[in-house]
Order: sequence, then structure tokens, then C-alpha cells
Amino acid sequence: MLHRYRRVLASPALRRALLLGFLVRMPVFAGGIVLTLHVVSALDRPYAAAGLVSAAATIAIAVSGPWRGRLLDRMGLRRVVVPSIVVAAVCWSIAPFVSYWPLLVLASVAGLFVIPAFSIIRQAIIVAVPEEDRRTAISLDSVAVELSFMVGPALGVWAATVWPTTWVLFSIQMLGVAAGILLWVANPVIREDVPREVDDQGVAVAAAASVPRSSWLRPQFIAICLGASAATLVLGGSDIAFVAALRDFDSPEAIGWVLAVWGLGSLVGGVVYGGLHRSISAFWLLGGLALVTAPMALASGTPSLAVLGFVAGLFCAPTITATVDQASRVVPADARGEAMGWHGSFMTAGGAMGAPLAGVAIDHVGWGAGFLVVAAAGLVIALVGAVATSGRARRHRAGRADRADRARRSDEQDRAAATV
Repeated sequence: MLHRYRRVLASPALRRALLLGFLVRMPVFAGGIVLTLHVVSALDRPYAAAGLVSAAATIAIAVSGPWRGRLLDRMGLRRVVVPSIVVAAVCWSIAPFVSYWPLLVLASVAGLFVIPAFSIIRQAIIVAVPEEDRRTAISLDSVAVELSFMVGPALGVWAATVWPTTWVLFSIQMLGVAAGILLWVANPVIREDVPREVDDQGVAVAAAASVPRSSWLRPQFIAICLGASAATLVLGGSDIAFVAALRDFDSPEAIGWVLAVWGLGSLVGGVVYGGLHRSISAFWLLGGLALVTAPMALASGTPSLAVLGFVAGLFCAPTITATVDQASRVVPADARGEAMGWHGSFMTAGGAMGAPLAGVAIDHVGWGAGFLVVAAAGLVIALVGAVATSGRARRHRAGRADRADRARRSDEQDRAAATV
């Protein structure tokens, strides 16, 4: 395990991409939790309303993912990032200071032009290492994601307990704008051996992608994306259920560090998974994630919730890593930007469904129902996906054995003919 990690960390491009990913993603995680606190506390709305804002923003992000990913393939990073920076700066300089419905609209508009940071960083990670080290590198990226998740929400919640959520939300989103500028300046390589063209300003841009979508947007890729969507459904619902549980325990100040413990479990799981010698099906990992999420509904207080959250976190990063790894292997490099956009859209759609689903359960039954309902949904999808993919795998192995048998018989017939 240590040898594999030493080998991938020897790449300077990988180290730069990991650091950049940590800095760019931290405002994303902090902004999500502070937005929920802002709607519930400053705007005095129920959790279902907070989930609706998150759902609207993430649906907008899901819609934007594929076409912005295709633009990455065709136009390059800088031309795609600049409009996102401008729109984010305008929308989030207004949204924290308005009422609920204008906030929902502005968050949705910002989501349509969101900086595709996750897709960009993952492509940079994939390009930085050989294919045999891809899973280990993606696992390291998952570790960087969890570090961002541990630090960002903790700082955001702490700031929200000291200052008004209006100004905290504004500050965090402006940090996100600054992160977009940093991404534009760094301009990491996101495709291997891509012919470059130079525009009128002397900026190198990627040549237009020529791979037809029908060559890779097939059932295998869609199934992997559905698994990713189910994983984020579980995580998105758990996120809002953590907030509700700790408020019910009268410990809102513990939200940040409990989420950090959850992220620590994911970090540990990601490190272990990245060091394994073979991959595990994303659907088996999704089933494990669902099974360890449900017991959090039995927490009796903040300490027990933190312990159960750590255990649940062990399956978070491996599940996401498996979907990214498997998706990247079934699409050509020239279409990877759009493919990662689709993958990201499925993930954000899952989060969009998970937040309101858990929010409704929390409002009508209690915070424990938030964990249970998303765990049940994730388990059902994992079982269906595991059965479907195992069936395809058996058919693939059977077909391969049949082709090998026909080839062997053909060789025997050729040898017999030659003897005659």
C-alpha cells in the first residue's frame, strides 16, 4: 500500500492537483451547510424548505454538468471558468441579503454556471498518473475531498455561531469566487496528448472533441452513474439529518466537528481502498454505505452520533472513488470532460433528491427518519445494480469463454487440415 502511494505522489502534477482540489472545494462544502443554517435560522424556514433550496441549486448544477463538460473538451479550462466566476460573483453578492424565494432563484442561477471544479480536478488527477495507478490517485483525491469536508463545514458552522449567517454565507461564496480565479490561474492539464490551438489572445485551447456520444453513453456508463447518484442521495440526506439531530440534542455548536469525524471516517476508508490490489464493485460498496448509515438513527446523543458517523464514513470515499474510477475506464479520453460532467450531474441529482427526502422525513417523523429513509433508498438501488451488473458480468465471461472455445476449435481444425 505504501509503495503504491509513494509512486503516485512522486508526480508533481498530481501533488499540485491535490492541493488545488483541497483549496477549491473547501468553500463548496462550507457554503452548503451554512446555506442550510441560513434558511432555517435567519429566514426561519423548516428543514424541508432548506432542502428545497439545496435541491434547486443542485438540480441546476446537474443540468449544467454535461454541456459545461463538453465545453471543457472543446474550448479548454479557462474559457469555461471565466463566465462561472462572473455569474457567481453577481449572484452570491445579492442572495444572502434577500428573502427565501429570491434566494432560491439566485442559488439556482448560480448553479447553472457553477465552476466545474470537481470535474476539472478529477480529470487533472486522471491525467497525472498511469492507468494502473488511477484508482490509487482517485483515492488520494477522495482524501483531499474529505479534508476539505472536514475543514470547510467546521469553519463555516463556527463562523455562523459568531457572526450572522447572512455575512458568513456572503464571505464563503466570495471565497468560492476567489477559488475559481485560482483555478483559472493554475490552469491544470486535464487531457492527455491533446492537440492545442492558440486563440487571438495567445491562450492555448483544446481542439474540438470528435468522439460521438453514442460510442460511450451506454447502459454500462449509465449504471455506474446511477450508483454514484444513489451514493450522494445517501450522503446528502445524511448531511441534513446530522444538522437536525444535533439541533435536537441542543448541540448546534457540535455540527462542525461531528461532520469532521464523519469525514475522517471517509478519509480512512479512502486511504485503505486506494491501497488495495483490486477494485470492488461500486454497488457492493454502495450497499455497505447504506447498511452503516441506518444505525445513526439510533444515536442517543452527540458522542454516539459521532462514533456511528465515523463508521458510516468508512464507506463514503470508497464508493465515490469506485464510481469515478469505473466511469473513467469506459469512456474515451477525448470525451472525458462531458462524461465526468454526466457523472457529476448524476451525483448532484442524487444529492438534490436526498436533501428534501430526508427533510420531509425529519419534519414529519423526526431526525432519525432522515437517516433511515436515505439508507433504505441506497440499499434498494445497490441491490438492483449489483444483480444487473453481475448478470452482465456473467454474460461477458460466458461470451469470452465461448469465443475462446471457438478459437481453440478453429486452431485444432487448422492443425488437422495442415496434417492432412
